[in-house]
Amino acid sequence: MYFRRIRDLCEDSDKKQRKLAEYLHIDQRTYSDYETGCINVSIEALMKLVDFYDTSIDYIVERTNQR
Repeated sequence: MYFRRIRDLCEDSDKKQRKLAEYLHIDQRTYSDYETGCINVSIEALMKLVDFYDTSIDYIVERTNQR
C-alpha cells in the first residue's frame, strides 16, 4: 500500500532516507521502497514514524488531513 505522506513528511522535515532508515533499523533501500509503495510498511515501522513525526496513523494513511 502506498502512503505518499511518508515521503511528504520526510521531505517537509528535510530528513534523508538514510537517517530515517537508521532510525527504523532497516536498510535505506527498504525505506525507499516504503516511500514508493513497492513494499508494505510494517506496523512497527508505521508506529515509529508516527512517533518520529509526532503525528497520527490516520494522517499518514490519509484518513484525515489534520496533522
